[in-house]
Amino acid sequence: MTAIEVKTAIQKVLDEVPENILPEILNYLKQVQHQSSDQIKLNNNLKKILAEDKELFERLAQ
Repeated sequence: MTAIEVKTAIQKVLDEVPENILPEILNYLKQVQHQSSDQIKLNNNLKKILAEDKELFERLAQ
């Protein structure tokens, strides 16, 4: 997808998001705006690892 296609798709989704969620989305976008692509990639990988190992972390916490 081109950048224009992605922005259009994002806009379509935003048009259907509940209004009370929009401030959270805006805050997220502002945070990402000031990060390098390496930081974003690292954050995404960390989120993926945490999600995959959620059950393990819960058992370790007990």
